[in-house]
Amino acid sequence: MGAQKTIARQIIEGGGDYVLSLKGNQGNLHQDVQQLFEWVRQIEFKDIPHEFHQTLDGGHGRIEIRRHWLLGEVEHLMDAHLWTGLKQVGLVEAERRLPGQAPTLEQRYYLVSFKGNVERFAQSVRSHWGIENQLHWVLDVAFDEDASRIRKDHAPENLALIRHIALNLLRQDTSAKVGIKAKRLKAGWDDDYLAHILSAA
Repeated sequence: MGAQKTIARQIIEGGGDYVLSLKGNQGNLHQDVQQLFEWVRQIEFKDIPHEFHQTLDGGHGRIEIRRHWLLGEVEHLMDAHLWTGLKQVGLVEAERRLPGQAPTLEQRYYLVSFKGNVERFAQSVRSHWGIENQLHWVLDVAFDEDASRIRKDHAPENLALIRHIALNLLRQDTSAKVGIKAKRLKAGWDDDYLAHILSAA
């Protein structure tokens, strides 16, 4: 979490704004933000200044509803003062409906350095999710990540880290004009090419 605070400070000092995802391992602040949103939703935001934006996506029977809320009530949050430029907290609730399946609901909390503008917040989050989804797609196609059956202890996290490192090394190589999967296979078959990839690190 200390690294994220440093990043937030550097962004503000550089004249920018941030939208940072708040993870469960960030202790008190994550819990405070979660409880704040639970409370204001329980009282239906009565007398609580907030902004709301909803988007609807769909296709091929899939429906995705994204609800975005922004609250400026940050001064009472524990540890909020440690985040340079923090002005608001955000909640994104993504509801997905697929034919023949039970709906899924995912909630994510965010720290936001700009005032108001829930549409800007929604666009920032959507762009970030797009990057995450694209990375996941590349990892699945090139490394067959979704088929992995490794589940024990920290092995899934360790293997994910190794895949990310391998992906970055393969992306850096410009000598082979082929895709990531083909580069990975070539490195497995050709020791000279593998040495070339690893020497670029």
